[in-house]
Amino acid sequence: MRRFIAVSGSRADYDLMSHLYRRLHHDPTIELKLLVCGSHLSPTFGRTIEQIRQDGFDILLAMESLLDSDSSAARVKSAAIFLQGAVDVVASYQPDAILYPGDREEAIIAALLGAYLEIPTVHFFGGDHTCDGHVDNPVRHATSKLSTWHLVALEQHRQRLLQMGELPERIFNVGSVALDKFIEQRPLPLTAIRDYFRLSPHPPTPSPTRGEGEHEVAGAQGVKSIGEQFALVIFHPVAAEKEQAGRYFENILLELRQRQIQAFVGAPNSDAMNRAIFAVAQRYEQEPHFIFYRSLPRELFLSIYKQSRFIIGNSSSGILEAASIPIPAINVGLRQQGRAAAANVIFCGSSRDEIGAAIDQATSTPFLETIRTLVNPYGDGHSSVRAHRLLQQLDFRSLIDKREDPLSPSPPGPLSYKGRGGA
Repeated sequence: MRRFIAVSGSRADYDLMSHLYRRLHHDPTIELKLLVCGSHLSPTFGRTIEQIRQDGFDILLAMESLLDSDSSAARVKSAAIFLQGAVDVVASYQPDAILYPGDREEAIIAALLGAYLEIPTVHFFGGDHTCDGHVDNPVRHATSKLSTWHLVALEQHRQRLLQMGELPERIFNVGSVALDKFIEQRPLPLTAIRDYFRLSPHPPTPSPTRGEGEHEVAGAQGVKSIGEQFALVIFHPVAAEKEQAGRYFENILLELRQRQIQAFVGAPNSDAMNRAIFAVAQRYEQEPHFIFYRSLPRELFLSIYKQSRFIIGNSSSGILEAASIPIPAINVGLRQQGRAAAANVIFCGSSRDEIGAAIDQATSTPFLETIRTLVNPYGDGHSSVRAHRLLQQLDFRSLIDKREDPLSPSPPGPLSYKGRGGA
């Protein structure tokens, strides 16, 4: 039996991988254990470990590692806490491989654990790249260099890893395992969404018109409602814009409200300056056009997502997943800039005028017609099947020694005591 540890530190990375985890969990030849940490255990971010438990996965370690302090230093300290608390558990369990996705601190710590404990590792979503200056981007590349195997989502990502000196034998382009859920999941009816949030089907009373920069919001006018046309908002702070994160988020809400567009609005991640976004959400929580949430059951979230007119903010989901529906994805600001994206993605600046123009474009008939038959470049919805097969078959230890030289175009030969100096 093959034994795997999968590391998850947030609802975002868990959502990317959960479909594959389910396949592994139900495979009688595989034992899957989850190492759960970070925002999963934080009430501020919805205590999403309960979703993992409801999904029935075996949790090897549930660790409170997140310093909930809204600073850049907190991320580094949280990573250190996770490393200190996880090392003995992983060393004792000795899995055949450690699995992890992406570009956050949990991923690079998992890669470090594998490298130092001589346990093979499998990195998902490596080789991706953004130009936004956010620390996640170099963390992703550093994680790739520490990892044994790579299951990437695009040929472009495979090529980038090759340029970084990774052996082609280590890299497999399986597509994005996050897309499979869009193929299998049937959206819940709108009545089920309304019931969950206790919403009325009747439209809200229009808000009084307010001028630029005014922050007063309308009071609750009876029970909130949601019609059949709504958007999905997911906005996270990014280092280069962290001082303006709250204002940019508010600009999105103001432009939606001006157009009388209702929206479900998700909570930000745990990056520095998330409190500014939470503060704006609190000011607008009684606004009849917006339904705020911290976390949702996956089936409910996907049902909202698949029935939305568009997604707006700066979530990677807009880049990776929205094209599978397809719906427009408006990416506001620097986050995700430079990332490979399908024709449904509209990149825009952070001012109200730029956001408003992007919303008008995304809701226009000509634009919607151009994306109606869009094919998602990140995959066909069967990536988990390919990844599962590889995890069943790979000889994980065959390439555990990373001896390749980025200056050499050929794989390293057999080990020799004779050094290059010829001594």
